[in-house]
Amino acid sequence: MTSDAALGAGRREWIGLGVLAIPTLLLALDQSVLYLALPRLSADLGADGTQALWILDIYGFMLAGFLVTMGTLGDRIGRRRLLLTGASAFGAATVLAAYSTSAEMLIIARAVMGIAGATLMPSTLALIGNMFQDVKQRGVAIAVWFSCLMVGSAIGPVVGGALLETFWWGSVFLMGAPVMVLLLALGPVLLPEYRDPGAGRLDPPSVVLSLAATLPIIYGLKELAQDGAKPLPALGIAAGVAAAAAFVIRQRRLSSPLLDLRLFGDRAFGATLLILVLGSLTLGGMYLLVSLYLQVVVGLSPLRAGLWLVPSAIAIVIGSMAAPGLTRRVRPANVIACGLSVSALGYLLIAQIDADGGLPLLVGGFVLVFLGAGPMGALGTDLVVGSAPAEKAGSAASISETGNHFGIALGIAVLGSVGTAVYRDQITESIPANVPPEAAVAARESITAATSAAERLPAGPAGELLGGAREAFTAGLNTAAGVGTVLLIVLAALAASALRHVRPGGEAGPGRTDRNADDAGDAAEGARATTPATDHPYDLKKTSTPGRPG
Repeated sequence: MTSDAALGAGRREWIGLGVLAIPTLLLALDQSVLYLALPRLSADLGADGTQALWILDIYGFMLAGFLVTMGTLGDRIGRRRLLLTGASAFGAATVLAAYSTSAEMLIIARAVMGIAGATLMPSTLALIGNMFQDVKQRGVAIAVWFSCLMVGSAIGPVVGGALLETFWWGSVFLMGAPVMVLLLALGPVLLPEYRDPGAGRLDPPSVVLSLAATLPIIYGLKELAQDGAKPLPALGIAAGVAAAAAFVIRQRRLSSPLLDLRLFGDRAFGATLLILVLGSLTLGGMYLLVSLYLQVVVGLSPLRAGLWLVPSAIAIVIGSMAAPGLTRRVRPANVIACGLSVSALGYLLIAQIDADGGLPLLVGGFVLVFLGAGPMGALGTDLVVGSAPAEKAGSAASISETGNHFGIALGIAVLGSVGTAVYRDQITESIPANVPPEAAVAARESITAATSAAERLPAGPAGELLGGAREAFTAGLNTAAGVGTVLLIVLAALAASALRHVRPGGEAGPGRTDRNADDAGDAAEGARATTPATDHPYDLKKTSTPGRPG
């Protein structure tokens, strides 16, 4: 019997975790760092509105579209090999982006960054599973990884603003180059290689179908959130769903599929993935609305608004890092459910704010939201990745990350639509009679349009129009927060029920799944004592044999 102590990670593995954590933070940061740089680079490169949107969005589209392919490719050719190859491409693309001389050149560079980023994210998470086989250490390592992912997204605007205070717009891209050089230098020394020795050939039609499913759906959801119900985004979503159905059918027929659908047969895998997707939905949708509230209702600059969001980033780090320790004695289901309940309380507070003086309550509520989301993200990611056989860890990691992107896009579309519907209903009744018709029409579209229209009006009508728009937007934010409250309560109940069979991760020896743990008695304790320590830390039942390091 191999003990946990024998499997414990040493200094090399912990330094290796740092090497993996830095690019993870950078990849998440690159999705939001452009918010402040976009106006300046658009003017410098002569980008029109459509090109500016593609500069902003193409990175996320490519990242989400290629995650499944790259996660599975890493299982086949080696996770470290794919990671280092992607790091080389990402570093070169950041330099290309920083010194772009046209909008088209920058769009291409951002697309390459997204594809390269898709090689990095599942590889980092899967390698953590290889490096940390001890129960407690693996939980902490994944919590660190998840914290970097969330902090990177949260501090992107702050970092971008700080760089733009001193440097040119290309600096927001160029900071990625030294990070990738560090990864290329230390990765071969500190990171293990791992591949599935029994993997078959990559199936090109499956790759095409996965892209045809993911990209149109993500695009359609983003367009629906921006422009409302229109034929083209709806057609894109329908085409993506059709491609997804064809993808599933093909995977069932292949002996070596791109995505092993048997992973979804694991109870913990399916339930946790659903919780992560719907939890990301609430976070993505509300993050957009809260950011707008800080800027257009409170009147903060993008940089100051980003600074007010930093406490929520700190809160999710605290929640993520505390979760593994709590599961040593408490079932993960209860930790996740309690965390989601705390998040629901945070949304309930946000549902009470008004347009005047709501900043303290908003920030406090958002801190609770992110504090409670920490256990969901850290433990949920560990459950999803760990419920898969070792040779499928890259594929499981890519599913987790793809689900996160779908959840965020869906949240922006759904909660954004809820907020917009309430705003338009409320603003119609509050537009002053002395406002010109064209300004009234603009104000009914969105609060940002109302703000632009008010800038062209005299002080009196402008103040009345802005006051009504802010009240209407706050009402929409309140309603969206109420929807988030209900959804998180439902998710908390789902976690407590669907994951109740998953035992605490800190018992002696990882043990085996015991779905009737309360009645198991001494026989189950003896079984847990003799189970190999390479099983999942939360006692998920697996019959496959882990692959060997490459």
